[in-house]
Amino acid sequence: MSAQKTVLIVYAHQDPGSFNAAVRDVAVQELEEQGYRVTVSDLYAINFRANATQDDIIGELKNPKLFQYGEETMHAWMEKRLSEDIVAEQHKVEAADIIIFQFPLYWFSVPAIMKGWMDRVLTQGFAFSLERMYNNGIFKDKKAMLSFTTGATETMFRPDGINGDINVTLWPLQNGTLHFCGFQVLAPQIFWSPAHSTPGVRTSMLEGWRARLKGLLAEKPLTFAPCELFDLSFQGGFLLWPEVMREKESQFYGITTGHHLGKRLPPDNQTKVQLPDESGDKPASRT
Repeated sequence: MSAQKTVLIVYAHQDPGSFNAAVRDVAVQELEEQGYRVTVSDLYAINFRANATQDDIIGELKNPKLFQYGEETMHAWMEKRLSEDIVAEQHKVEAADIIIFQFPLYWFSVPAIMKGWMDRVLTQGFAFSLERMYNNGIFKDKKAMLSFTTGATETMFRPDGINGDINVTLWPLQNGTLHFCGFQVLAPQIFWSPAHSTPGVRTSMLEGWRARLKGLLAEKPLTFAPCELFDLSFQGGFLLWPEVMREKESQFYGITTGHHLGKRLPPDNQTKVQLPDESGDKPASRT
């Protein structure tokens, strides 16, 4: 018998009557019914502190003359001197097979309390190092995903919409935070403008989420540029290898949303699983 899988939901909304709360509750109910162990970190309920400061470190600083948060918390993690609230969340991350971040989109990103969770919990050494990042990262055997609501409509986040391409919006969070730590990043679950939708549409949104959850852990992750394409040295500037650049010259699309190489962005790179055709020029996609 396979071991029970664990899902961690990092949740950031203050109102228990919100649509985000309903989305969270559907996830908890559906995943528990499937036999998963589900843990919820309700950041507002536990009054999680967002600001990353010296208070996160127990004991003396390594360099009291110049406080560098990343360096100090790395040493504190190695020496088991991080504050209790950080350690508690890190234990949840360690136990999780998949992490779902549930939140309303604030200023094209996560709410401050969730950004604080990422800043404080995903410390150097625990979540990443220069030697272990991206597809070689510490959490490469775990999955993570964003599930969020928007105030804007879907058309507003199209490439020709007023807010610009949602794939560009998601790149810093999905590549720069989650995949940087090694997570296999699943396609986001986006609930477009529920506050301006009818009750029937909101119900359909929740049922669609419930249906997706039935096969969530079997999903393939989004596509990112593997570290093997790059010269991972300071001398080489962490740039694509010259032979890789030459190989990509004839391709229609860039490698990813961020590694576009001045070409067209690969369609839906940050919102749908990519299925490249044999040439690699014009990848197909699926939901």
